[in-house]
Amino acid sequence: MTVVLAAVTVLAPQASAQPGLAWTKCPPSLLPLPDDPRMQCAKLRVPLDYRAPSGKTIEIAISRIATAKPGLRRGILLHNGGGPGVPSLHLTAAYTQIYPPEVLDRYDLIGFDPRGIGYSTPVTCGRAPEQIPMDLFIPFPAPDGSIDRNVEFAKAMARDCQARSGDVLPYITTANTARDMDRIRVALGESKLSYNSGSYGSYLGAVYATLFANRTDRVIIDSNIDPAKVWTGQWNMLDVANELRFPDLAKFLAERDSELHFGATPAEVRKSYFDLVARLDAKPVAHPEIGPITGNVLRALTRAYMYHTLQFPEVARFWVFADRGGVAPKNIKSLAQPNVPGDNQTAALLAVTCGDSPAPKDIRFYQRGVAVNRVKYPVMNGMGANIWPCAFWRDPVEPPVRVTNKGPSNILMVQTLRDPATPYVSALGMRQALGRRATMITVDSGNHGAYDPATPSCATRGVHSYLATGTRPGDQFCGPDPGPARPNPLATLLR
Repeated sequence: MTVVLAAVTVLAPQASAQPGLAWTKCPPSLLPLPDDPRMQCAKLRVPLDYRAPSGKTIEIAISRIATAKPGLRRGILLHNGGGPGVPSLHLTAAYTQIYPPEVLDRYDLIGFDPRGIGYSTPVTCGRAPEQIPMDLFIPFPAPDGSIDRNVEFAKAMARDCQARSGDVLPYITTANTARDMDRIRVALGESKLSYNSGSYGSYLGAVYATLFANRTDRVIIDSNIDPAKVWTGQWNMLDVANELRFPDLAKFLAERDSELHFGATPAEVRKSYFDLVARLDAKPVAHPEIGPITGNVLRALTRAYMYHTLQFPEVARFWVFADRGGVAPKNIKSLAQPNVPGDNQTAALLAVTCGDSPAPKDIRFYQRGVAVNRVKYPVMNGMGANIWPCAFWRDPVEPPVRVTNKGPSNILMVQTLRDPATPYVSALGMRQALGRRATMITVDSGNHGAYDPATPSCATRGVHSYLATGTRPGDQFCGPDPGPARPNPLATLLR
């Protein structure tokens, strides 16, 4: 849909090259993202600890694709891939395939690997990826609800992370990443920055808009974290979020019962799911890449592929393979590079979530939570309430940033109703925290991401219009646009 442009009365000058930034060809992407020959990369040195600005420094990798129309240029538009822990340097190339011309004309697109991640000074826990089982890192309890294996894994993981990156880990936090974003703004010669990101990036954007309120221009945050619940409370909501999302998947599979044979109604599909995971708990099925598919591995795969309706066929393929064999579906992995540790994304996620806020130390707290959630929300068997390595982590060096309504009213929130990762209730928490600073568009969808190039809606149109014209939509509700789903260049970030 074409967006009619309003007159832009204030345009920022073209950013001049700063002495500290040497723009060169970008390194290979760490994720299967598109490339763009116009993209340039640079390194920026920032303090490891902003409380000691003249002390040890680390590198932040930055990318840029400049607007082709400097005369229409408004400023810079930053992006983050979520996670936390997702490399975001190459997002600039992906967004050139998403934004309409009226947005591309007005901004230099900026990506960056947040501190501790990817081509920025990376952290590691010293583990090979195969030493981080998907059903333990995302902490699924045992079929009977025991968390003993989870406790041992969490304790060992915290020990290894501390041993390999302990001098850096305390400073790989959301607050410090927001401070890095402001250093990026300064290095690019800009008085303000605009921002578009979702999932973890929603929290990062809200923290930046709190610490540097008067440096924000147009801010979009999607798939929203509740800033009052980072991170134990946010994880706990994963159980109810996946319970609310599962009927969308069940409906999809039921409509294809003649091919898949998991049931002709959502209720029959749900029963087939619980029957299948119980069988796999008793007798796993071997997968050539993943290894044994236990009930918990299938739960983990189902959770990951429920992020978007485009991935529902992948859920079906894994279920069919686990149920009756056949050709094994592929499991997409990151693209390894020799100078980035193989466990970097895992280590960075733990550094941020454990460094942002303290987690309860009492193991009984988690066992009680699992016992409750696995009864109330059985789809994920109580995973959301389970223990993380943060229970054995050092206490954070500073308290979490308190997101408030102080600052300009320039934030647009977008959110789906049945998001399996950042549920609607967590968006309501963000909306309450921001108050008058934000408006929110809600989409009747279960995808992880309301700003969605694959299935556009009033949220996608609202984001584009706001970025292009500065006219921010008010609070509203809509469904996805009718018509077939479109390609999504960000699909590799959805899990």
